[in-house]
Amino acid sequence: MASSATETPTYTMGRTETETRRLMLQARIYHQLTHRFLSDAGIVPGMKVLDLGSGPGDVAFIAADIVGQFGEVVGIDMNSAVLDVARSRAQAEGRANVRFVEGDCRAAHLPNDFDAAIGRLVLMYTGDVGKTMQGIVEHVRPGGVVAFMEAEFSVARGYLGSGSSEFLPKAWEWADQVFLQSGAHTSMAPQLFQAFEAAGLGIPQMELRAPLGGNEEWIGYEWAVESMRSILPLLEKYDIATSDEMGLDTLGNRIHSEVIQNGYPFMLIPMVTAWASKPMT
Repeated sequence: MASSATETPTYTMGRTETETRRLMLQARIYHQLTHRFLSDAGIVPGMKVLDLGSGPGDVAFIAADIVGQFGEVVGIDMNSAVLDVARSRAQAEGRANVRFVEGDCRAAHLPNDFDAAIGRLVLMYTGDVGKTMQGIVEHVRPGGVVAFMEAEFSVARGYLGSGSSEFLPKAWEWADQVFLQSGAHTSMAPQLFQAFEAAGLGIPQMELRAPLGGNEEWIGYEWAVESMRSILPLLEKYDIATSDEMGLDTLGNRIHSEVIQNGYPFMLIPMVTAWASKPMT
């Protein structure tokens, strides 16, 4: 049976204060990549931008920095608690050009005059990516920009599988299984390609990038630990792995040791980016 546009898989990472902190840590890792992506996609000063799945606000803040004082960013998310964090951060940083609303981007009553619709790691959690994209495009004016950054796990699986490490490929396999069982999409390159075409946007411009690291102070290790902490409840619920198998207390050190021993830098989530302009007619 086909998924409906508003069908929502289980949010794999959970909705806790710990997860919110992990999202902000993740934002630090992907900040530069995200800023470059939005600029390449055509986000410019003065635009009115819709940010889907805003979470604690990091993507919206990057967009707000780009559009400047004469632009506006509206962030939307279903999680009221995380939006409270986003609003508090915006107020503390004096961001007058960004605001947040609670709701489901696929069903919320939003204006149709946005110059751009953007999102990071949001479409992968929608049941039918193509139908979701079609609904999003309705809120963008003709000639406006549609731009999304999503996960492509297959690249990390292939990369880690080609090294001599044993634990890291296993950990990625656990993560892949829990995402799939929770209903999320983990291979978003073809999903984006197809969704843009189905929404009448044509074939999008696309890129694929991934952070890698290895030095002892790299925050990628902390991110890996906190990511596994967030998915642990579902790992155990689905009988994929246990807390003892994961060993969160020593996970970061073990990853670093494998990196040094094998001379193989650790890859975080590879991100596929896609963007296009809405036709004028």
